[in-house]
Amino acid sequence: MSTRERILQYLNSKGISKYSFYKETGISNGFLDKTGAIGSDKCEIICSHYSDLNADWLITGEGSMLRNNNYQIQDPTPVVNEKKMIYKNPQGIPLIPINAMAGMFNGEIKVLECECERYIIPVFKDAEFLIPMRGSSMMPKYNNGDILACKPLSLDTFFQWNKVYVIDTDQGALAKRIKKGSDPDTLLIVSDNPEYDPFELPRSAIYHIALVVGVIRLE
Repeated sequence: MSTRERILQYLNSKGISKYSFYKETGISNGFLDKTGAIGSDKCEIICSHYSDLNADWLITGEGSMLRNNNYQIQDPTPVVNEKKMIYKNPQGIPLIPINAMAGMFNGEIKVLECECERYIIPVFKDAEFLIPMRGSSMMPKYNNGDILACKPLSLDTFFQWNKVYVIDTDQGALAKRIKKGSDPDTLLIVSDNPEYDPFELPRSAIYHIALVVGVIRLE
């Protein structure tokens, strides 16, 4: 069965006439009666107008005609190649375009208001965002260029002492190890690199926190 024949089969099953098809899609009359391959632009138009149509079935003939509940597409804009239609999927962990400068007090993360790339990393189920590491203060635990997977926490969280967190502070955003401070209102901020001295930070100076739950190391 050709792609055109599959389109006709879909239209017949939905009770849609050729006239309605041409009117709804804007495709020129006689398109369904022609022979030969169908361009990807036409496939995009058809799938954008008939959201229950299974794009894979339309292009390849594989699978069912209609999308079921387990085949949900969140972004209706398709990207088409010669074999099948693939949809951009917003799922995954966003890689925030920031610089995590992990030096003492000069570490700063600037979050840009733009669309982030997203990555599906099954082992980081709890991570909600990724950030690139910059600087040497957390070496050898984390190197410059590593990608940190982070899980945001509430400000009243119970800190796991000696764990690494990304903290947004009035001194900027820092990737540091957190230990118990000299009093209940302060935290001890520690770098793994011994060249960076530890310092205390008031809890009130922390605006946001995230636990580092994993790392991706690039060679």
